[in-house]
Amino acid sequence: MYKIVGADQEVYGPVTAEELRRWIAEGRANAQTPVQREGSGEWKPLGTLPEFAAAFAATPPVSPAVFPTTVRAPVGTNGMATAGLVLSIVGLLCCGCGLPFSTLGLIFSGIGLSQIDRNPMQSGRALAIAGIVLSLFGFFLMAIMLVTGNLRGSFRFHH
Repeated sequence: MYKIVGADQEVYGPVTAEELRRWIAEGRANAQTPVQREGSGEWKPLGTLPEFAAAFAATPPVSPAVFPTTVRAPVGTNGMATAGLVLSIVGLLCCGCGLPFSTLGLIFSGIGLSQIDRNPMQSGRALAIAGIVLSLFGFFLMAIMLVTGNLRGSFRFHH
């Protein structure tokens, strides 16, 4: 099973190899069409997959004026992923009071990762994952500091 990114930048699939071969024959997909195998997170040009080599050999070359390429530059870095990473870093730097920042960093990074999964042409996956990891690390450090009593000076309790 495969997914492809169409000329309209929408993701189509999962579809079978036979369906993709039919789309190639109909001119709905070409060698530059981004494709993702099921279970893989990597997008590759359809023409690089050996199982479709024969379909492209049987298809006459299409002029770019008739069939524009479907490969486009990434639409940019996901803002939520960037914000999540920044908030996670701030959460780590604000030792005693970083819990709100780490929490927001985790939320923003998770939203960013979800948006990137829905739009594979958007970059920032590594930023979102780093934000999640740093937020969780911040939570872990906060728990260690609470258990060891190192946060007593950060919180002022009046009896």
